[in-house]
Amino acid sequence: MGQYLPVVALTILAVLFGALSFVASKLLAPRRPSSAKDAPYECGIVPSREPPERFPVSFYIVAMLFIMFDIEIIFIYPYALNRTELGAFAFWEMFAFSVVFFLAFVYVVARGALDWGPLAKARRLVDGVSATRTATTTVRRVGLDGRLGDDQAA
Repeated sequence: MGQYLPVVALTILAVLFGALSFVASKLLAPRRPSSAKDAPYECGIVPSREPPERFPVSFYIVAMLFIMFDIEIIFIYPYALNRTELGAFAFWEMFAFSVVFFLAFVYVVARGALDWGPLAKARRLVDGVSATRTATTTVRRVGLDGRLGDDQAA
């Protein structure tokens, strides 16, 4: 148990430092709220109006794909350098990791992560709801309340 004492002491000190920093900032920080401080800030441009629609989630999905590829490279690089010393166990571990990664990639692409522009809506997967159901039937479609249909838009 004595060998873990420095780790426990450092963990306690880190938690205490974090807690004391939060308390000190709440007690000592000036509080002068204003509308300028509460306004959203985007690259120095002051927004003149609300955005017309929500930000598409596709941008975040592409960012997650980028992170997935980075993680795969980070795990494959050490294996590629020492594959002869690591043996068959490491090969099967990397194979399993690659299969899981590939399945996740196929799922994300099938859900439309890389579909941009007007073809994005036409290529999406069927979500398991039959075509005969509408927004007014038994399935409640989230986000359709208060929106105009295609026939009412003009």
